[in-house]
Parts: sequence; structure tokens; C-alpha cells
Amino acid sequence: MIKILAIESSCDDTSAAVSVDDSVLSNITASQAVHAAYGGVFPEYASRAHLKNILPVIDAAIKKSGLDKTEFDAIAFTKGPGLIGSLHVGVAFAKAFALAFNIPLIEVNHMEAHVMAHFIDEPKPRFPFLCLTVSGGHTQIILVKDYLEMELIGATQDDAAGEAYDKSAKMLGLPYPGGPLMDQQAKNGNPHRFEFPFPAIPKYGFSFSGLKTSILYFLQKETAMNPRFIEENLEDLCASIQYRINSILISKLTKAAKDFKMNEIAIAGGVSANSGLRQMLQEAGEKHGWNTYIPAFEYCTDNAGMIAITAYYKFLRKEFSHQGVEPDVRMDI
Repeated sequence: MIKILAIESSCDDTSAAVSVDDSVLSNITASQAVHAAYGGVFPEYASRAHLKNILPVIDAAIKKSGLDKTEFDAIAFTKGPGLIGSLHVGVAFAKAFALAFNIPLIEVNHMEAHVMAHFIDEPKPRFPFLCLTVSGGHTQIILVKDYLEMELIGATQDDAAGEAYDKSAKMLGLPYPGGPLMDQQAKNGNPHRFEFPFPAIPKYGFSFSGLKTSILYFLQKETAMNPRFIEENLEDLCASIQYRINSILISKLTKAAKDFKMNEIAIAGGVSANSGLRQMLQEAGEKHGWNTYIPAFEYCTDNAGMIAITAYYKFLRKEFSHQGVEPDVRMDI
């Protein structure tokens, strides 16, 4: 049996997980409420919070697993992409732990791990498959050929979908993180009440900066005529903005599925927890005959469980890191 301790510290969540082979025994995450006052993640505060949280989180994950800290065969960590200060905390702890117990280090790409989250629980996609990974920092379509063998075929040219959600929510006066709050409001709104533009980006690329600008100008125009416009139309605004962001995502995924002749289709990343996107994927799956896959909510947002499962497959290939490894904020798949 391969026993792995995994750490995820790429942004503002400190997470630790324990796995035995391809089973995740524990997955503990500490979130940081301090960023709500700033309308986004404050990098310096994030790294300081990781320093405070990492030991209690790792201790809780080990205790929940029922294993002892001396039993692990390897320790895994997120190398990147992410915030440099946050990544350093996880890397430094992993290196010290590996040195203390004389076990291998395994570095993991954060976005690759989001895709690999599909192999924690059943049902699991069959190779090859397409995975739309959608988070606050990335929006990508990935052709997954095998465990750890992935090809990036489409990505955003500017802002990510998660960024569009959070910034739109901020325009509407919703606190950070605004994406989940928009999702709640959208459930009671009319998604076709307000029309927002669909970016004309070729192939499988994405762009959300223009959409954000159009939403800003629209709100400025309407509130100039009626200062209570947002308050009076909040549910319909949330539903309409959410519909446009999700329709862009599903449209590009549909084109890729058609061009690559794929019917195994998955989504991953923090935005994959959005109920509107999940519903739209299921509807597209029924229409096109896809087999669709969405991770459990626990494994959609940043978490160490996905780091652990990725590390397991890297362990099988003996893909270990050296003690001089450093974070890499610009890692690509």
C-alpha cells in the first residue's frame, strides 16, 4: 500500500489530505475569511494565514486517517501555479517533512490535480476525455489521454470565468467570494431578462474581460436612471450574468467535443460547483449523447485530496522531486 500525505496551499485555502493507494482517507481544509474585506485575496494575508493553519490542518488530516506520521511513503505538495507566498509555505513544510522522515517529495501541478479529482470517486471518466477546468485564475479545455498525460487545447486570453463571477458579484454589491452568492440569487431569477454579449473568440479560446466591461457599463447606465435598479432586479441580473458566463463555457466545450469526436466530457475546478453550470452540462450531455462527469463538491474547490490522488499516480511512475525544488507560479499543463 502506498500512503501519501498531501498539501495544497496555492491560494487562500490551507488543505491537507491522506491517501492510501487511490483512496482518500481524509481531506481537511481551512478557509480564510479575512479576504472578504478586500473584495479578493490579499496575498500577504493569505501566506500569513497558511503559516498559522498548516500545522493544525495537517495534524487533523493525519489523525482522521488513523495513520501515524511515521507511516507515510511520500509527501506531496502543490508546486504551482498559485500565489508565491502561499506556495512557499506548503513547499517548505513538505521539504522539511520529507527530510525528517527520509521519504520522497512529489510535486503536483494544481490544474492537473483539478482534472485528476475525477479519479477519487466513482463514476470515473474513460480515456480519452475532455475536461473543462474552471477556476478563479484559469479557464481551460484539456484533452486527457491518460493519467498525467494531458494536452491543453484551449484557454482564456485574459480573465478566467471565476474572475468574471467574482468581479460581477462585486459590481452587484455582493460580498467576496461572490460567485456562490450569485448562484444562490440566480436560482430565483430569469436568465433571459438581460442580454450580455458573447465574445467572438476563435476555436476553443475564452475571453471574459470584455464581458466584465459590458456588465459594468450596463449597470452604470441603468443605475444612473434608477439608483435602486440593482436592488430591484438582483435575482434576474445574477441569473442573466450566470447564464452568459456558463453559455460561453458550454459552447466552447461543445465545439471541442464535436471536433475531437468525444463523448466523455468532464468539468472541474471551483466554478464546477456552480449549480447553473452543472445543469447546463447535464442538458448538453443529454442533447449530444455525452457521458458527463463532475467531482463531488468537496473536490471541486481547492483541496489536498486532488493533490493526493495525483501524487499516487506520480508515485507509481517514480516521479519524485529533489530537495531543491521551489514553487513555480507559472506552471502549465
